[in-house]
Amino acid sequence: MTTEKTTSATHPKVNKVEVYWHTVTYRSVLLYIMAVLVILAAGSYLVFPDTFAGLIRHVSSALQPKDTSAASADVRGARFVNLDGRVQIKRANSVQWITADYQMTLDKGDLIQTGPDGVARLAFADGTTYTVDPQTLVTVEEIFVPQNSPSSVGVHISSGAVDLTTGSWQVPGSTAKVSFEDAVASLHENSHADVKTDPSTKQGEITVAAGAADVQHDGQQVQVLQWQRASVTQGGAITKSNVLAPPGLVQPVNLQPIIVPDPKHTSIRFEWQPVATASQYELKISDTMMFTRLLADRTTVDTAVEVTGLNPGEYFWTVKAIDAKDASSEAADPFKFTLVEQDKEQTMLLDVDPPEFHGKVVEISGHTEPGSALLIDGEAVADIGSDGRFRYFTEPMTTGAHVIVITGQDRRGGTKTERIPVVVP
Repeated sequence: MTTEKTTSATHPKVNKVEVYWHTVTYRSVLLYIMAVLVILAAGSYLVFPDTFAGLIRHVSSALQPKDTSAASADVRGARFVNLDGRVQIKRANSVQWITADYQMTLDKGDLIQTGPDGVARLAFADGTTYTVDPQTLVTVEEIFVPQNSPSSVGVHISSGAVDLTTGSWQVPGSTAKVSFEDAVASLHENSHADVKTDPSTKQGEITVAAGAADVQHDGQQVQVLQWQRASVTQGGAITKSNVLAPPGLVQPVNLQPIIVPDPKHTSIRFEWQPVATASQYELKISDTMMFTRLLADRTTVDTAVEVTGLNPGEYFWTVKAIDAKDASSEAADPFKFTLVEQDKEQTMLLDVDPPEFHGKVVEISGHTEPGSALLIDGEAVADIGSDGRFRYFTEPMTTGAHVIVITGQDRRGGTKTERIPVVVP
């Protein structure tokens, strides 16, 4: 009997599998994605046109290369901080004059023109301010205020007058200039000057009220100090002379509220310090900080004037000194006061703590509304915190009974007066 062995296993039946594919390139994928994005963008624009346009502007701005050599445009630019009357501007790349407004950022080459009643004050990022007087034409010549290197700002006066004030330089070597009639004046830090030029006579002058200025003209250079004036004529030499100093203002003191029953018929006394070489004085009162609208313009040989006819409101006043040769000083820095009708007085927040004595000196403290102005015995209180807390130290007082008068005014025009009796030991 023969036995047979099976050596091969029986294999299961396998179904046939077919795999198909289609080759897609990266280029095709990108084209499909771009097509979808274009469709989405078109739909977004149709539904939200303003939002879509703003997004595009932001993206474009982000993709622009950064200027690392200087500060940003906002830091480098100059802006209007005061505008009064007719003020126009013509951009460097435009032929059209437009009305100036506070939203404008000034650039190099822009022209600024003021009308007979127009005044404009420009502020640069380095702290320099230029006040453009009425009927003046100026050009912004330089705006370079980088963050960590010397800044350079300047304007050119074609006609009219400009006052400029510099602060403390953040970086040594910074400059603030004004050019006029082939002359260039560079102010030192913490300086103030008035510059005038007349194209019809081709003459110009700079008068320094504080600090100093270096004036260059036709290869000459002179330094002009406080209460000195440098005059230039086209083709001529620089002439330097001394000028009158303005008088110091006495009363009404700065920020003083004057509370009276009948402001219109109340006589307000204006007083100032005498100037040795002055023969007369000119008092000006205005309801605008730039003095574009005068309510009183008085010339007197005295150092005080009584004025009536003022309605309740805020006022500014200043005085010039005039000598025997009719040469006048610069106007004194103006003081502000408020005239309030007593029977319409609004009460402000003013809580006064019990006074404390430091020998003959009395400490007055308390609480008022933030942003309020306070006067204690006619002196402005400088130490008022952001929470309204204030402290004031009197001058040494004589032994005996006194009454300390505290007068305040808040931002809404409300006023209050407190009289604090004290006995100095």
